[in-house]
Amino acid sequence: MKIIVLAGGLSTERDVSLSSAAGICRTLIEKGHDAFLLDVFMGLPYDSDKLEEVFTLPGHGLEIAKNIATEEPDLAAIKASRPDQSDCFLGPNVIELCRMADITFIGLHGGEGENGKLQATFDLLGIKYTGPNSLGCAAAMHKGIAKQIFLESGIPTPNGVCIHKNKNKKDLASLGLSLPVVVKPCSGGSSIGVYIVNTEEEYNEALEKSFRYEDELVIEEYVKGREFACGIIDDKALPPIEIIPKTGFFDYANKYQAGATEEVCPANISEEISAKMQDYTVRAFHALKLDVYSRADFLLDADNNLYCLEMNTLPGMTAASLLPKEAAVTGIEYGDLCELIIKKSLEARYN
Repeated sequence: MKIIVLAGGLSTERDVSLSSAAGICRTLIEKGHDAFLLDVFMGLPYDSDKLEEVFTLPGHGLEIAKNIATEEPDLAAIKASRPDQSDCFLGPNVIELCRMADITFIGLHGGEGENGKLQATFDLLGIKYTGPNSLGCAAAMHKGIAKQIFLESGIPTPNGVCIHKNKNKKDLASLGLSLPVVVKPCSGGSSIGVYIVNTEEEYNEALEKSFRYEDELVIEEYVKGREFACGIIDDKALPPIEIIPKTGFFDYANKYQAGATEEVCPANISEEISAKMQDYTVRAFHALKLDVYSRADFLLDADNNLYCLEMNTLPGMTAASLLPKEAAVTGIEYGDLCELIIKKSLEARYN
């Protein structure tokens, strides 16, 4: 198959996406596909009459892959470095190459990659793509909307509310919450801009910092507990994986720096809790109108109460990422998983 692996973009998870998508591209090449790694924002300035040859270029676009730094990328600098300085999110020849491909493997994370806008654009343009549909992505990406859907669907989740930068109602008492709380951007990812706060001073400081990322935040009760993830593909939940950060919580640095966390799969929990986590994953998947694959994040408190935090519609997909590790436990190797996602995406929308 001719496959464009789409990465990069302008979200704070840009570097994560480039790393993740590079792994996808490499394994698809090893599987015999004509795959090319393409930055959705930078595009590929290329002679329009010769675009077809892009799929068999020796480097496969992998020169744009990069390691993930401890800090999120400088998006202003990235914008300034684009040669054509266009205000269009889609770079040169992105649409043309995606239309030429048999399918576009969306390896983006956060922002326009996960909020449904790109998926809706591709739907209108007749471009085949992997991963969940535009409606499911939009609902899952907005943590406030997802939280309401979870509550209405009987899926346990921490109590919380959304606040807007331009609204005055921000003190915890008026929000019906008390310390400690978690402050996080409403549509962010990779735990960027997420703060656990224990004092009013920390709360006010967290608001200021998180509002730098977005104009809308989620403030929710802090639940102390063990951290888990549970992937789902083709309507079947994978074995849960426990994430054990060596320090702090599973933030940006702990997610992507080697040796910062221990990950145990299958998780060391009872069969009952494992089954309940898998059930909540499937229910959340359906409630958000998702399809193909996703990954749910959970907390388990000291009393064995489960809390679903969110559903990641385009979870990390390096060979060392959570969902591929869960799939490996069931006997699905990394390359086979990437091909399975392509197969199930085609079945979900195009057959």
